[in-house]
Formats: sequence, C-alpha cells, structure tokens
Amino acid sequence: MELSKIRIVVDSSADIFHFDQVEVAVAPLKITTQTAEYPDTPALDVSAMTAALASYKGKSGTACPSFGDFTDAFGEAEYIFCITITSQLSGTYNVAVSAARSYEEEHPDRRVCVIDSRNTGPGMRLLAEKIVQLAKEGLEFDEICERVLAYRAQTELLFLLESLNNLANNGRVSRPVAALAGFLGIRMLGRAVQGVIKPIAKPRGEQKSLDTMYARMRELGYCGGKLRISYCEKESVAAGLAARVRADFPEADIDIYPARALCSFYAERGGIIAGFETNTE
Repeated sequence: MELSKIRIVVDSSADIFHFDQVEVAVAPLKITTQTAEYPDTPALDVSAMTAALASYKGKSGTACPSFGDFTDAFGEAEYIFCITITSQLSGTYNVAVSAARSYEEEHPDRRVCVIDSRNTGPGMRLLAEKIVQLAKEGLEFDEICERVLAYRAQTELLFLLESLNNLANNGRVSRPVAALAGFLGIRMLGRAVQGVIKPIAKPRGEQKSLDTMYARMRELGYCGGKLRISYCEKESVAAGLAARVRADFPEADIDIYPARALCSFYAERGGIIAGFETNTE
C-alpha cells in the first residue's frame, strides 16, 4: 500500500503529533477541573498543567474528543487507520466508530479502520508503528487491520506512578491512601489487562520500583523487542528502566520521550508508562 494514501488518526493520549513518511492527525482529549480546562494540543504547556494539578485538591477528569474532532482529523485520505485509547477507560473509541461510520457513508470510496488499542500512550505508538511497517511491506488495507489487531495481543503496557494525587481527585483512590503512599515513598505499578488498568504491585523507592517493573516485563514475555517509554517531568526514571533493559538486551529498540497532557495527567510527575513487545525472540 502506498504510504501517500494513508493517514493515521489517533487521539492525543498516543503522544503522537507527527510520523515520518505518513500523515498523522490528532483528535484532542481534554483534562478538566472545576477551575480550568486543558486541551491536549501541541500548544499546551504540559509542565505548567502538571504543576497546577499537583497543588489542586478539587475534582478532575478527562473529556473525550468530539464527533467533529474525528471527522476533521480523517481529512481527505483514502485509507485511514484510527487508534484510540482503551474503550474501558474512555468513550473515545465509541465516538471514533460513529464518526468513521458517518465518514464512510459520505465517502463510499474511502475506508476507515478504528482500532481500540486496549491501552494508551506507548502502546498506541507501537500499533501506529506497526501500521507503517505493514504498509511498507505492501499489505492491503483489510490485511493491515487484521494484522494490527493480532499484533496488539503481542504487546503489553505497564505504568509506574510516583504520585496518586490525580487518582485521588478522580475518586479512584482515597485521599488518605494517596497521602500515605507519598509519605512512605510507595509507588504503584500497574498493568493494562484487556483494556482495564489494574494495580499489580506497590514497591517502595525508585530503584526497587524499577527493578520490580523490569522483572514484571520479563515475566510477561519481554525479550528484547521494541520498548517505548513516556515520562512525566523526570526523564531519569525512564532512563533507569531503559538501562536495566539494555543490560540484558544491548540492541533493544528503545525510545524515550515526554508524555503530553493526557498521559501526564495519569502518570503525574515522576511517573512513566512503558509499552513493549512480547515473545519476539
């Protein structure tokens, strides 16, 4: 398939705003509080948002892109691959499916494949990279859709949180638990399981947390394949995980980059999100 005929559309939780050789368009999510709204666009100062949320004690949440955000993002491409944040965490996937159905009705000569990533951030980036790879290999539209869904099952997503403040403001953990975790230096290690984010460990201290995270990666089948790590504010944490991987797999394909607004909202300062391939030896 010719890359010039393809457009990849993602919601902003993918932390992707451009891709070499392929057009990319982004449907922005929003972070909302009782006093402010933060559209997840390239213009947003993520550091300023993170600082404001760190001291905020009221309710906060997120809002998915609109129907029009997606139809605008689809543009005039002949073949569109649309990747969304897990449908278990957001209504974004359902909005994208509705927009795709309407778009194809208006443009019967065009095709849209909507993919529920079942995760977010780096996991979505892996799927986008796979689409580009398969298109370069000459696969047709339907086969790419099928192969990407199969590839999704060969990826995992882990996150390591230093702060639970935003989870407390969301009502997902109690404020006393969030405060105690911070005081004791306890991190939360979680995993995306069929699109649902589940805590799997509560290590204490940064080094122990990174050891635990890498050990879990190996248990889940990581053996030197692609690893994408987004971080909020503290690149050193992501670099610490990468160093552990490279000690065993010097040639591993690793990319580290700052999270944008949505992923920074969930990861918070010091948090990282890691998406990786499994069983690739």
